[in-house]
Amino acid sequence: MNKQLIFTITGTAVAALIIGIGVGRLTQSSPESHNHAAGGAASAQSAEAAEPTIWTCSMHPQIQQPEPGDCPICGMNLIPLENDSGADDGPRTMSMSESSRALAEIQTSAVVQDYPEAEIRLVGKLDYDETLEKSLTARFPARIDELFVNYTGIPVAKGDHLAKVYSPDLLSAQRELLTSYRADPNSSITRAAREKLRLWDLVPEQIDAILESGEAKDHFILKAPIGGVVVAKHVKEGDYVKTGESLFKIVDLSRLWAYLDAYESDLPWLRYGQDVSFSVEAIPGEIFHGQVAFIEPEVNRKTRTVSIRVNVPNPDSKLKPGMFVRAIVASRLADGGKVYAPDMAGKWISPMHPEIVKDGPGQCDVCGMDLVRAEELGYVDNAVETAPIIVPSSAVLRTGKRAVVYVEKPNAERPTYEGREVVLGPRAGDYFLVAAGLDTGERVVTNGAFKIDSALQIQAKPSMMNPQGSGPIAGHNHGSEAPVAAPAAAGGQTDHSQHGGMAMLEIAGDLAAQLVEPYLAMQSALAGDDLALAKAQAKAMMEVTGHSGDLPALLHDMLAAETLDAFRIPYFDTLSNALIAAAKTDPASFDRDFYIMNCPMANDNQGADWLQASKSLQNPYFGAMMLQCGEVKETITASESGHDNHGQ
Repeated sequence: MNKQLIFTITGTAVAALIIGIGVGRLTQSSPESHNHAAGGAASAQSAEAAEPTIWTCSMHPQIQQPEPGDCPICGMNLIPLENDSGADDGPRTMSMSESSRALAEIQTSAVVQDYPEAEIRLVGKLDYDETLEKSLTARFPARIDELFVNYTGIPVAKGDHLAKVYSPDLLSAQRELLTSYRADPNSSITRAAREKLRLWDLVPEQIDAILESGEAKDHFILKAPIGGVVVAKHVKEGDYVKTGESLFKIVDLSRLWAYLDAYESDLPWLRYGQDVSFSVEAIPGEIFHGQVAFIEPEVNRKTRTVSIRVNVPNPDSKLKPGMFVRAIVASRLADGGKVYAPDMAGKWISPMHPEIVKDGPGQCDVCGMDLVRAEELGYVDNAVETAPIIVPSSAVLRTGKRAVVYVEKPNAERPTYEGREVVLGPRAGDYFLVAAGLDTGERVVTNGAFKIDSALQIQAKPSMMNPQGSGPIAGHNHGSEAPVAAPAAAGGQTDHSQHGGMAMLEIAGDLAAQLVEPYLAMQSALAGDDLALAKAQAKAMMEVTGHSGDLPALLHDMLAAETLDAFRIPYFDTLSNALIAAAKTDPASFDRDFYIMNCPMANDNQGADWLQASKSLQNPYFGAMMLQCGEVKETITASESGHDNHGQ
C-alpha cells in the first residue's frame, strides 16, 4: 500500500512538471508569435511605454531612483534619465531632446572676433621722481653762519634763501670779477670771472648785484635752484664744509613715480605708455592717472613679480610719496600678444618720456631722442591686424594640458553637441583668446558643458575631459554598474592620473574671500580625518557658488567622494591651488594673512599645498598619520604690502 501511494505521488509530480514546462514554453513563445502577427514595432512601443522612468542627478549620474525628488548628495532636483544620444552619433557627440536641454539648462554663445578687455589690478607705492631730485653741494669751502632751512620737510620755491655762508675763497672770486670788470667789462677775463661765480651756484641776479654795488661781500646767500621740498639737511649752523660736501637735497613733487608689482601672467597686458588709473586711501573717491614709463627687464626671483614704474602728474601736491596705491590697467589684447589701443594708432612716442606723444615723427621735447612708432612698442596696427577669435571662459573645460569645448551642431534635428579640443591664448576678463580649433559663427556651450560630458560617460562614450578612458570613472555610475572607486597610489594617496576630468580652476578674489571660512574649516576637518565634516563645508560653499560652473562641479565631486583619500586628492588639492592663486592675485580682498603650507609626500611624493590662517601646521592630506608633516612655504599678506609675498 505504501509503494502504491509513493507511485501515485511521484506520477502526479512528474505530470505537473511536464505541464509547467509546456506552459512556460507557451508563455515565452507567445510574445514572439504576437510580434510576428501584429508587428514588432507596436510591441516595442508598448514595452517602452511600460518601462518605468529613472530619475537621476545631472551632476551625480550615479544617483538613479524610480521616483522624482532631490539628489541625496547635493540636493539638486532629479531629472528623468533619457536615452537621448542616437545610434548615429559620433563617439564624442551628444544629442538630446528639447526637454532634456531645458532641464540641463544648456546655454550657448556664438564664437566672435573682438578685442576683449581685461582689468589688471596692481598694488604699489608712490615715491620720488628721481629725475626731479636736486642735491646741493658745497662748490667752495665755507662756514655755515646761518640756516634759513633748519629742518627737513620745508617746502621751498626756486630762489628761496637756504643758508648764509662765509667764504674767503668766494670773497677773492668777487674781487677778481670787480677788478676785471673795471678794467674791461667785455674782456675774456671778466667773462671767465663771471662764469666762475656762476659755476659756484651764484644766480645771475646775485652776480649783477655785485657789479652794481662794486663791493665784494664776505657773506653769501645760498638760494634754492629748484622748487620742491627739502627732504634732507646735512649741515648745522657753525659747520665748516669743504668743496663737494652735501648740504641739502630738494625734490620737486610736481611729478611722482608709482612703483607697482605685476605678476608674470600680467605681462601680456602691459605696454609702455599705457594709461594707469589708481586710487589712494587718503583721498577716497578720487581717481588719479599716470603712464607706464618703465617695465623691469627681469622677474624678481623671490616674489615672482615684475616692477612697473608709472609717471604720475601731481600739480596740486595732493599725492604724497609713500602712499599705498591700488591701480588698474584696462587693456584690450589682440593676436600675437599685441595691445589694442585705438587712441595710440599711428602715434609716435618718446622711448624715454611716454608723456610725449605726437601725430608724426620728431624728437622728444624733454630729452631730444627720436620718437618711435607706437606699433614698435607692442601696440596693434589697426590698419593691418584683425580682431582675435574669442569664447566665453565658461565654455572652456581645462584639464591642465588640454582645453576642450562643446560645439553645437548646426541644422541638426535635435540639439546636438560635439566635443572639440582647442588651443587657447591668454585670458582676458571673461573671455579666452582662441589660437586654433574654432571658427567665427560657431556656437559653443557656455553653461552645462560638464553635464554633457557626464552624460557621455553615462553612455560609456569617451569623455572629452578623459579621452583615454571610455569606461566608468571614479564616482560615476554607468547603467546598473556599481560606482567604481578611484584606485589609490602609493602612500595611500589618490593618483592624479585617475582623474583626467579635473579642470584647472580660477576663482575671483571676491568669491574666494567668501569661501575662505568654510575652506579653513574643511582643512581642519581633513586634518582630523573627519570626512563628514569636510563634506558639510563643501555644502556650505555650494550655498555661495550655486550649482552651475567649474567650482560647483568640483564641490559636487567632493560630496560624491566615498573615502578621505578620494576627497583629498585631487579635489581638495585642486580647490587649495585655486584659492592660493586667488589670494596671491588679489590679497587685498581678504581681511587676514595666510600661510601657504606644503607637504612634500602628498600626491605620490609630488607634493601638495594648502592654506592655513596660522603657522601651527595641520596636514590635511595625511591627517593623524602625519599631522605635522610639511613646512611653511610662503606668507600672503593682506596688508598694504600687497603683492610682496615672502618665502619662508
